[in-house]
Amino acid sequence: MKFSIVNGQRQEAQPSLSGKCPVCAQTMIAKCGEVNIWHWAHKGRRVCDPWWENETEWHRAWKGQFPESWQEIVHQADSGEKHIADVKTDHGWVIEFQHSYLKPEERRSRDAFYPKLAWVVNGVRRKRDSEQFRNALNRAMRDGSNARMRIPFADECAILRDWAGGNAPVFIDFGPGPTLWWILGGAPTGSVDVAPFSRSDLIEIFRGGATQKSREFEEFVNSLRKPTSRAEPQPLAQALNRTDTQPVSGVPQYRMQMRRRSRRF
Repeated sequence: MKFSIVNGQRQEAQPSLSGKCPVCAQTMIAKCGEVNIWHWAHKGRRVCDPWWENETEWHRAWKGQFPESWQEIVHQADSGEKHIADVKTDHGWVIEFQHSYLKPEERRSRDAFYPKLAWVVNGVRRKRDSEQFRNALNRAMRDGSNARMRIPFADECAILRDWAGGNAPVFIDFGPGPTLWWILGGAPTGSVDVAPFSRSDLIEIFRGGATQKSREFEEFVNSLRKPTSRAEPQPLAQALNRTDTQPVSGVPQYRMQMRRRSRRF
């Protein structure tokens, strides 16, 4: 953890400090070595939040885009269940920054636990993911005036297979650069829709809360969850959610390869 409670105040880890866990109130020890980033850990082997993962510099960099008062916020459900959100905005959005592999059942549990959840996924943890995703984009169906692309056979791209099919928006971060990739819909074993999305716009949307861009984002996310809605599309939906797609170069050849492969079995 980045923060512990020291003398009643949230504080980052410093050498020789001890504090209290904001979830279970048990003793935490400051870990301030030369290899890992400075952090807090429970004394002994206690883990009070099974959803928590060891942090990386990638986590800290993303958290640093938001006010400290939004970072590592304890969210409690009506049932009394508690978990620490990586970031929780003043407007109720929880943003989870996921580096390690996440089991599908845990992802579904988090999707259900947080009313307004968005994921940002580290796309460079596995070396193969960037190349597989580029290959998937080469097979995509899209329209020249439309940012949204439909990727067939998405199960051949591990990161799409891992993250397609949930209710919460998922943004894949493939490293330095202005663009994230938003998984807009689809199933892990079928086709998946993706679109490029500005890193700075996403940060602005979550920091802004009540701005027009933030409202459009929330309306569009709700429309993805309720595809039968007849509401007029907002500008964000108009940009990302069109369906008049055309095949990108390479798709017909790829389909023929798949047909040839199926005949061998």
